Amino acid sequence: MTMHMADRETRGMAAATVARPVPPVTAVTALPARRPEPRVTDTAEDFERCVEQWTAELARLAYLLTGDHDAADDLVADALLAAWRQWPAVTATSNPKAYVRRIVVNQAASRVRVAQRGRKGLRLLSGLTREAAPAPDVSERLDMRRALDCLPRGQRLCLVLRHGMDLSESEVADVLQISVGTVKSQTFKGIRRLRQLLEQHA
Repeated sequence: MTMHMADRETRGMAAATVARPVPPVTAVTALPARRPEPRVTDTAEDFERCVEQWTAELARLAYLLTGDHDAADDLVADALLAAWRQWPAVTATSNPKAYVRRIVVNQAASRVRVAQRGRKGLRLLSGLTREAAPAPDVSERLDMRRALDCLPRGQRLCLVLRHGMDLSESEVADVLQISVGTVKSQTFKGIRRLRQLLEQHA
């Protein structure tokens, strides 16, 4: 598989696998228990298997970080493409899935910085929702999105990964490359600030 053909196939697999629309999160909900991740090798077959197994979760993470379905789809496709280009290095890590999650988080941050430079005053995470969303939940989702947008980046990422994605504290620490103690502190501060913001707009 040449790199050019692999790039095109990677984007195609990501686009075909992303489940849309990704349901927004308005409260902490328990997700099904996760099974241990199988060992990942540096073969193209294993990469394709990982794309199929990880894309839905990565799309959920990207949506929680961007608030926009189209941007989330693009973010996942770009992240998977970046992962494929360094697949041997990805599979050599202790947790390849966490490594790819980190790519999504970093690329989301880069997109925000680019948007802020190019369109001053525009907030990329501005509570966008699909018109087809059920009307009774729209106001609550907008309030949650806007409140999340007001949090410092570290607190927002910890909340999204810890509660939006239901990752353990050690998994969040692995993705963000910070200590478990920092995850606990940032999550606690984020929840406290989020509650204050939501109460102000109640």
